[in-house]
Amino acid sequence: MNQVKENNTVKVHYTGKLSDGKVFDSSEGKEPLEFTLGKGQLIPGFENGLIDMKLNEKKTITIAKEEAYGAINEDLKQEVKRTELPEDIKPEVGMGLISKSSDGQEMNLLVVEVKDESIVIDGNHPLAGEDLTFDLEVVAIFDTAEIIN
Repeated sequence: MNQVKENNTVKVHYTGKLSDGKVFDSSEGKEPLEFTLGKGQLIPGFENGLIDMKLNEKKTITIAKEEAYGAINEDLKQEVKRTELPEDIKPEVGMGLISKSSDGQEMNLLVVEVKDESIVIDGNHPLAGEDLTFDLEVVAIFDTAEIIN
């Protein structure tokens, strides 16, 4: 197995950067990221960028926000009265919160503004609205049949 194809399991070293060059995530000094293509485990642009790469090949890809975490959805920003928060929470800008829906689904939220009587929370992914650049290196390629056997 020397070239990445759909449904392969791969191990990849990566460094993710924003358009200004700031690194937001990296596998440097850690184990490589291992996943199976086509399972929706990662953003589409990341998986698509790996297709046809060869073992030990290095490449830099740029992923448009539409193939990453999408555009910022203003509907995911809302104002919440402080009285609706648990009493032990002292909200600060940048603080992460978790909200549970009635069906038990969790949503990560970020406090983006603190007012006297309320806070503004944002449910967008922190990288929404961003084009992303990844330096990639394929360090292992497995055919799904190899893993099963």
